[in-house]
Amino acid sequence: MPRNADRLDMSVTFQPVNIAVMTVSDTRTEADDKSGSLLVSRIEEDGHLLADRAIITDDVPRIIAKLKDWIESPQVDVVVTTGGTGLTGRDSTPEAFAAIVEKDIPGFGELFRMLSFEKIGTSTVQSRALAGVAGGTYLFALPGSTSACKDGWDDILRYQLDIRHRPCNFVEIMPRLNESATTRRTG
Repeated sequence: MPRNADRLDMSVTFQPVNIAVMTVSDTRTEADDKSGSLLVSRIEEDGHLLADRAIITDDVPRIIAKLKDWIESPQVDVVVTTGGTGLTGRDSTPEAFAAIVEKDIPGFGELFRMLSFEKIGTSTVQSRALAGVAGGTYLFALPGSTSACKDGWDDILRYQLDIRHRPCNFVEIMPRLNESATTRRTG
């Protein structure tokens, strides 16, 4: 079975995506936010554009407010969050996503946990990594560890956010994310 890199059709022109990065943490600052910094460097190294970056406390209303700002911005196509996906009382990223996501992408969390299982075994069941779409914007929630961010970006997002990936990818369907049911029936 070919690996993801073998699935890139180099005859297709790469299309950069505008990506915002949110670190959900009560304690991190930009100076010590290794996971957020890792995502920013991967995004830029892979040719995408960093649309914005923020560190938000693990508080559902604050997370929702920032997500809504980015969803409403024409400058943001994708949001990747890191942190707040665990099981402790303060972990609330999935609850914030649940309040705004219009369509779930269950395969993202399933694939993330499958890949994570290869590295950390059954401890992966504690991850609530997830993804969805809201307002035509992709939303991905990764755990807060740098290892989890590497796995999520290097093994999934790097390829699904590359229009050259075959047989399909998230970028090629971006223009259709806001289709309405009426459009699908009559268009």
